[in-house]
Amino acid sequence: AVDGQTWTVMLYMNADDQVLEYDIFLDLNEAERIGSTDRVQIVAQIDRFQGGFRGDGDWTSTRRYFVTQDDDLDRIGSELIADLGELDMSDTATLIDFAAWAIDRYPADRYVLIMSDHGLGWPGGWADPAPGSRRASNVPLASRLGGQMYTMEIDDAFAQIRSRTGVDKFEVIGMDACLMGHLEVFTALAPHARYAVASQEVEPALGWAYTSFLGALAANPDMDGPTLAKLIVDSYILDDQRIVDDQARAEFTSRGSPLGGLFGLLGGLAAPSAEQVASQLGQNITLTAVDLEALAEVNAAVNDFAFALQGINQKSAAQARAYAQSYTSIFGSQVPASYIDLGHFVGLFKQAGATGALGEAGDRVLAGISRAVIAEKHGPQRPGSTGLSIYFPVSELYRSPLAGPQSYTAIAGRFAQESLWDDYLTFHYTGQPFEAAPDAVAAPPAPAAVRGPGAGAISLSPITASADVAAPGQPVLLSTQIEGENVGYVYLFAGYYDQAANAIFVADMDYLESSDTRELSGVYYPVWPERDSFTLEFEWEPLVFAVSDGVNSEVALFTPQSYGVTREAATYTVDGVYTYANGESRSARLYFRNSVLHQVLGYTHEAGQGAPREIIPQPGDQFTIAERWMDLDQSGRVTANSTQSGGVLTFGEETFTVQELDAAAGEYIVGLIVEDLDGNQTPVYTRITVE
Repeated sequence: AVDGQTWTVMLYMNADDQVLEYDIFLDLNEAERIGSTDRVQIVAQIDRFQGGFRGDGDWTSTRRYFVTQDDDLDRIGSELIADLGELDMSDTATLIDFAAWAIDRYPADRYVLIMSDHGLGWPGGWADPAPGSRRASNVPLASRLGGQMYTMEIDDAFAQIRSRTGVDKFEVIGMDACLMGHLEVFTALAPHARYAVASQEVEPALGWAYTSFLGALAANPDMDGPTLAKLIVDSYILDDQRIVDDQARAEFTSRGSPLGGLFGLLGGLAAPSAEQVASQLGQNITLTAVDLEALAEVNAAVNDFAFALQGINQKSAAQARAYAQSYTSIFGSQVPASYIDLGHFVGLFKQAGATGALGEAGDRVLAGISRAVIAEKHGPQRPGSTGLSIYFPVSELYRSPLAGPQSYTAIAGRFAQESLWDDYLTFHYTGQPFEAAPDAVAAPPAPAAVRGPGAGAISLSPITASADVAAPGQPVLLSTQIEGENVGYVYLFAGYYDQAANAIFVADMDYLESSDTRELSGVYYPVWPERDSFTLEFEWEPLVFAVSDGVNSEVALFTPQSYGVTREAATYTVDGVYTYANGESRSARLYFRNSVLHQVLGYTHEAGQGAPREIIPQPGDQFTIAERWMDLDQSGRVTANSTQSGGVLTFGEETFTVQELDAAAGEYIVGLIVEDLDGNQTPVYTRITVE
C-alpha cells in the first residue's frame, strides 16, 4: 500500500498530423523528465504521423506508454506497454478504451486526463487523417468536416468512461488544444470533472509546460485539483523546456532557423534569453483554469443577461459583438470573428452605461466569471481576455447550416439545453421572443427569417479627389460622404487595374480611424457619428508592401488585425499556402508585427478554415502568397472575387520581413470599404493614375 494521496495522469496525444507531430512528441518527452512515481502514475497514448518528423525510429502507429523518468528530449525512453497499430484518435471509442484501461490498470485517488491535438472551439476537434474515417452524421458541420471528436461526443465519452470505471469525477480535464476555452465546452465537461483547463486562443507550438506542472505534482502529490489546474496555467510558456533548457532553447532559436532570425532582428543576440523567448511566444496566448462546479452560476447569470438583452435596441448588441475581444476564426477570414470573450462583451455594455435588469445581470455574469475562473493568463495582444469565450456569429454564419443553430445546438447540446444563449441568438436574428427559463433548444429559423440588426443600409457618395494623378511623395486627398447607420469599421482600399485581364489586383487595405476611438481593457474600437451622414477624408500615397525572405521579395496583401493601436504594435496578416520540404501543404497565414514575421498558423481546411495551429518554419519550407483579384464586366462592375497563387518565398536563415515599396506606375482603383456591424461591406472607388 502507498501512504498518501495518489494520482493517475492520462495523456491522450493525437500527434497524427504534420504540424503537431514533433511538438506533441516533445511534450511526451517533457513528461518523461519527471516520470512516474509511487504516488503519481503517468500513462500516455500517442499516435504519430507518417511523413513528418522522422526522429526516434520514425514509427507511425499508436502506442501506449507507462511514462518513466528520462532526460533525453529526442527519444521516448518510457516503458512501452502496447503498440496498437493505426488507431483513429478522433473516434471517442478510442478515447474511452484508453481511459478505461488506464483507470483499471493504474487505480488512484484522483484522475487527470489531458487531451492534445487541434481544437476547433465549440465544435470540438481531434481530427485524425489516418485511417481517416468519415463517420455519418445528420449534423451539417459534422457531415462537412467528417472525422472529428465533436463536443457532444466528448460529453458522452466522459459519461461512458465514468459509467464503465465507477469514477465519480475526474479531478482535472485538460485540453491542450487551440480555442477550446468556450463556455459551451466547459459546460459539456462540467458533469465529468471538478476542474478544467483550456485556451481561448490558438496555442503556440510549445503546448503546455509538462515538466513544470508534473514535477510540482510529483513533489507534492498531496495538492488538490485547483492547485494543479493553477500550476498548469502559471507554468504555461514560461516554464516550457524549449525555453528554460539552455540546449533546447538554443536549438529552438538557432541561427539556422527562421525563428532564430527573428530573435536576431529583435535583440541582436547570439542566444536569446529564456525571458526574451517567453515574451515573444506569449504575445497572443490565453489559458484558463475553471472550477466547473461554479459554472452553473455563470450559466444562470448568462441566462438572465440573455433574457434582459431582449429589452434593448439590438444595434447595441451587434456593436458589442463587433468590438469585443475576439479570437482566431475557424470559418475563414471573409467573415468577422465569431469567438468573443464573454466578460469583455458584457463589459462593453457596462461601459456604455447599462442599467436596470441588463446592468444587474451583467454584474452577475462578471462576478460569476470571477468565481469560476480560478486562474487565467493572456498575452498583450489579447488584452480583453477574461477567461471564457462564447459564440456570437454574424447573420451570414447564423444563416448557414454549418455554423448556425442546426449545427450549434446539436454539437454544443448540453449548453443549448441549459442555456438561453441559443434562444437569444434566435431572437437577435429573427425577433422571436423567449421566456426567462430554458425549456427547449431554440428551433432553427427559416433562412429567409434571418436579418441582421447590425446591418446598416449604408450608402457612399462618389469620391472627391484633390487630384487624379499621384506619385510616391505626392499623395492625393480623397473624401466621401457616408450615410446610413451601424457603421462598424472603415478600410482604405487600393488595387492595381490590369487592363489586359480587366481585373483589379487587391494591393493594400488598412483601417481608417474614427476621430472618436475608445478603449476597454486595452481593446480599441471606433465610434462613428450617429447623425444621418458624415464626411470622411483620407490621404492615399501610392505605396505597396512586400514580404522578403532575405533573398526574394514578393508583393502581398497585408490585412489589418488590430484597430487603434500604434503601427509598431499592430498585427497584419498575409494569406497563402504553406508547403513543407516533404511536399505536404496546407492553407496558412503569416502574422507580422512591427514589420517582422512573428507567427505562422496552418489550417486543417482550405482558405483559412478549420482548426488552426502554429507552424514552426524549417529551412527549405515555402510559402506561396495568395493574391486577391476582382474580376470586372465591361461596365466596370465587379462580377467575381477570386484567389490566385502569387509569389513563392522560401524559409532560410533569415526571418521574413515587410518591405515598403513605391507602387508601380499605372492605373489604380482607390477608395474605401465601410463594414457595418453585421460584417456587410459597402465600397466606393475612384481611379487614380500613378506616375
